[in-house]
This record gives sequence, structure tokens and C-alpha cells, in this order.
Amino acid sequence: MKLEIDGIRDNAVVPEQFCFGIKDPEQHMQLGENRNPGIRWSDLPEGTRSLVLMCVDPDVPSVADDVNQEGKTLHHDMERVDFYHWLMVDIDPALGDIPEGGCSDGVSPKGKTKPAGPKGSRQGLNDYTAFMAGNPDMAGDYFGYDGPCPPWNDERPHRYRFRLIATSLAKLPVEDGFRGPDVEAALKDHVLGEASITGRYSLNPSVKL
Repeated sequence: MKLEIDGIRDNAVVPEQFCFGIKDPEQHMQLGENRNPGIRWSDLPEGTRSLVLMCVDPDVPSVADDVNQEGKTLHHDMERVDFYHWLMVDIDPALGDIPEGGCSDGVSPKGKTKPAGPKGSRQGLNDYTAFMAGNPDMAGDYFGYDGPCPPWNDERPHRYRFRLIATSLAKLPVEDGFRGPDVEAALKDHVLGEASITGRYSLNPSVKL
């Protein structure tokens, strides 16, 4: 099973056009183009009936109190949790690809409620939904893809793992509004194969990528 992502090589830096936030010398961060990368697949396992696509950052601080706070630092060794940036299920394997910008092109304050995507596919809530909940200008349901925007005061470079999973199911048994853990649970015993590519990104000028 093969996965290719336009502009992202495994363990290389994620290009800015795919990011929710980019560096700003005066304000630390500004909004980026937030385009989904172009994705292609081939050599799927025999019996593949649908694909699942997700993008997960495993390096998000478990406690957000000091995130993006002047005079504060998020230390490299603090506890980390998963943050889901993209969840798409019921993808037709015969499509072969998802074009760049075909599911996300720009930041949508309060979230994309009906993001574009391949016919028949469904996209879940990413974790910006919880992260933005306390911001009156940005709070909402964030469906589909929203790219990297790690804390600008984090000592650790963040990893973004794009996972493409071949399943034996035509339709994954998750309800609309599903989240990352729902997908992980529904995939159990139905995975035929998987391929992944991991990119790296940071908004902290002192972090080497």
C-alpha cells in the first residue's frame, strides 16, 4: 500500500500553505492558507472497500494553561496528547487521489460546517472544535481539515502524521459529528493495511526542524 502527499516528504517540514498558522515576527503567529495537501494512493490491499484518512499531531501539551503566553515556555518533556487535524471516512478507493485545496482552502472562523470532499465521503470534527471553544470570535464546530498551528512558545517541534487506512467496510460505523477516538474504535478488526507520512512543523523561531 503506497501513500504520496504533494509537497510533504516523510520526516520533512510541512510547507506553510498547508498550515492554519504561520510565523509572524511581530505577533508570533498569523493565519495561513490552510489548504489541505494533495494525496494519492495506490497498491491497496485486496478486498479494500473504503479508505479512512486522518492527520494526527501527537505532540500537543496535555495542559493548555501556558499555551501562547508571553514569558512562558512549554518544556520539551511535558506530557503530550493527540490532536486530530483531519478525519475523513468512507472514501472510495477507486478515486486514487484527493486534490490539494479540494477540502480546505483558507481558515474559516467558527469552523467549516460542510467541508468539501470526495463524493460519498464523510468528514468528522477536528480538535480545533475544543481548542477554540473559549474564543467568541472563533468558537464553533470545526469539520474537515485544519492544518498545523502549534504553540509558538513550545520547545518541541510537532509531528503531523497523515494516515491512510484500507478497511474491509464500505461504510465506517460512526455517527455524523464523529471524532478521532470514535474512528479509532470503529476501525478495530477492520483494517486491511495502512500507509503514513509524517511532517514536522514549529512556530517557535528557536526550534530547529
